[in-house]
Amino acid sequence: MEESQKRSPYLQLGGDAAVRKLVDRFYDLMDEDKEANTVRAMHPDDLTESRNKLYEFLSGFLGGPALYHQNRGHPKLRMRHLPFQIDEQARDQWLSCMNRALEEQTDDTLLLMQLKTSFYKTAHHMINQP
Repeated sequence: MEESQKRSPYLQLGGDAAVRKLVDRFYDLMDEDKEANTVRAMHPDDLTESRNKLYEFLSGFLGGPALYHQNRGHPKLRMRHLPFQIDEQARDQWLSCMNRALEEQTDDTLLLMQLKTSFYKTAHHMINQP
């Protein structure tokens, strides 16, 4: 097994600074991309808290420090997203921004595929509208 396969996605991406960079680029893309207007409208105008929550969540989700859990309790993702009308379009808009941010940040094809698959499964699980 290669050394990179023994390390968490958190470390493979580059640790804390890389996760913050990923989150910031994700939200920058969401702001810039008019095609992401549905999912952007689900967020407050000021994305500071959204950025912090996603950064904390992804830190643990990717195998780093469980910041979200430490600061806010169990993520309970589906429950926390129930107030929002999430359909396939919203899922796809979210994934488009995240996938683009990932593609800009990593050249590791295997890691990219694994993360895209993991994010797809999680985003698909958030769908609560036909």
